[in-house]
Amino acid sequence: MRNLISKTLVAVCLLLICSISALAQSNKLTINDIFNLELAVDPQISPDGRRIIYVRQFAEIMTDKRYSNLWIVNFDGTDHRPLTTGNFNDTSPRWSPDGTQIIYLSNRDQTPGIPTQIYRYWMNSGQTAKITNLTQAPSGIAWSPDGKFISFTMLVPDAPPSIVKMPAPPEGAKWAEPAKVIDKLVYRFNGLGYLKTGYNHLFVVPSEGGTPRQISNGKFQHGGPFLASEAVWSPDGKSLIMSVNRNDDYERNARDTDVYEFAIADGAVKRLTSRKGPDGNPQVSPDGKLIAYLGFEDKYQGYQVTQLHLMNRDGSNQHVISSKWDRDIGVMRWANDSNGLYFSSSDQGNTSLYFISLDGNMKRLVNNVGSTTSAYGSGGAFTVARNGAFAITQTRPNNPGDIVAGNVSDAKVKVLTAINEDLFANRKLGEVEEIWYTSSKDNRKIQGWIIKPPGFDPSKKYPLILEIHGGPFADYGDRFDLEKQLMAASGYVVLYTNPRGSTSYGGEFGNLIHHAYPGDDFYDLNSGVDALVAKGYIDPNQLYVTGGSGGGVLTCWMIGRTTRFRAAVTVYPVINWYSFVLTSDIGNWTVNHWFPGFPWDHVEHYEKRSLLSVVKNVTTPTMVLCGEEDWRTPMSDSEQYYQALQLRGIESVLVRVPNEPHGIQVRPSHHMSKILHIIGWFDKYQKKPDTTQSATTK
Repeated sequence: MRNLISKTLVAVCLLLICSISALAQSNKLTINDIFNLELAVDPQISPDGRRIIYVRQFAEIMTDKRYSNLWIVNFDGTDHRPLTTGNFNDTSPRWSPDGTQIIYLSNRDQTPGIPTQIYRYWMNSGQTAKITNLTQAPSGIAWSPDGKFISFTMLVPDAPPSIVKMPAPPEGAKWAEPAKVIDKLVYRFNGLGYLKTGYNHLFVVPSEGGTPRQISNGKFQHGGPFLASEAVWSPDGKSLIMSVNRNDDYERNARDTDVYEFAIADGAVKRLTSRKGPDGNPQVSPDGKLIAYLGFEDKYQGYQVTQLHLMNRDGSNQHVISSKWDRDIGVMRWANDSNGLYFSSSDQGNTSLYFISLDGNMKRLVNNVGSTTSAYGSGGAFTVARNGAFAITQTRPNNPGDIVAGNVSDAKVKVLTAINEDLFANRKLGEVEEIWYTSSKDNRKIQGWIIKPPGFDPSKKYPLILEIHGGPFADYGDRFDLEKQLMAASGYVVLYTNPRGSTSYGGEFGNLIHHAYPGDDFYDLNSGVDALVAKGYIDPNQLYVTGGSGGGVLTCWMIGRTTRFRAAVTVYPVINWYSFVLTSDIGNWTVNHWFPGFPWDHVEHYEKRSLLSVVKNVTTPTMVLCGEEDWRTPMSDSEQYYQALQLRGIESVLVRVPNEPHGIQVRPSHHMSKILHIIGWFDKYQKKPDTTQSATTK
């Protein structure tokens, strides 16, 4: 009888353990959570600092599309509610100078052929009015200081070039679409496809609605996909200031932007800067005496630190005030008293809000700025009210981002939203741990992060995924990352690091790969894998590698240099630098800054850095994954690598995602497919018996 009771208790305990285990499995992050996750971005604090409007992004499972609405919350966190609703894209909310209204962009007209328009919303009544009837989508909206006008940029279509005159078809005939003639260097752009003919120009329209008036002129691009900034009004309302490249060779030397002043009255143009290099994102001081702007004297390096400059309102006395800070300056805003500026900047993978005085003295105000679903870059934003109150987005490894408010006079901040609390209350995320290790190349310290599977047991052996960031001049950080969390939820330890060439570590570290990428970054990444294997909980026979864009480049570089990885997924990589220059939408940047010149003048230089130079060494089963409308790292490069692997008899597949640009995230289901293909490929080889030989390095 006692034995029967004991057996029964054991059976009950086993059943409970299985039930608890099943419950633990069920509360992991799942691929369907792509439709459950929301994101808070673009916080706009009212002029009096009492209210904050932000954009809340979401995905809808029935339409398989991404949308955004506007939400509002008081500075103290009360009265949190939507201002707009529905499956629309409401973006770019901007407060009127008196704080009684906002303008925003929206596609809620929903009439076929009608693009996004500018809308106006009255805060006291909730009334909304569409104030434009544009035939092209506007962007970069801003109120004039007196609230009477709104500025924006918009494409002004031009007749496409024509060489021949076709005969007219017979009545009732249905001829094919005509040929398209292209005469521009930049004729297609990632995310936009083949560009419409014409030029983007600066406009103003009465804030009550009416006929827009074009301010800028000429055959130059004042916005769109080019390196122009949003225009800002001068405090007296007489001018618009913006960064634009108005040089004759603007397509071939796209970075060479300057700060210009455009008179509202007659469109007269005045150039305020003229050095070689980018001068961007100008901001006029509230007292109207100074202009701050970002940039650097272009040395044609792969990476240069973006610095904060000041000049007098007329363009005189141009000088750098951030020279003591060897990090990129991001978004910036003037203090209300014109005695300094607030700006965002990333240091060792963490983005913070800073204040800098006019003499260059700095102080850090808030860490963890960002709102993102990827540890790659922060996506951070902030605004500051006249009384010093500010609103920012803030992210952590366990939180994509929420709206946070504070005051520059007080170090304390308050989290105002919890937009994913309902989701994460029932999900157990992988623990994120920072790691520093030494590169075998030159003993440099390399920073990285580890995500462990939920329920991690250090006594067990886990498969490892090395995930490599793109750019290459960018960084990972201690930010939330959906894709990597889903990898961890599938049972993998994930390692992501910032090898040489990454930003947020200074100019010298970033330029270690100048004219040498891919190169010694191999050792930084490989040493990271060694460091994790040395911890004892990684199965050295279950190593996998993946990365997108520049990370796809380095994925191919890794498997071309070592056989230690069981499987690899290279995502929208650059494979052949020669063809990349001739097909990518940023080929002109590549020639000027990543290489010493044109490929036909430096054939050997291009070939030794192309991934085809090491494909002969590859034995790793490899998936090649790319969007079919990727014009940043075009599909043709992925096809070249896949074809090379097939010719060599290497186990490989090519995955093409239709209608997707760089990133493969436009449609949520495509994002799901991207992640599932990566994990599925690794799962396939994890289940195979270990038949690999000892790893070798080429």
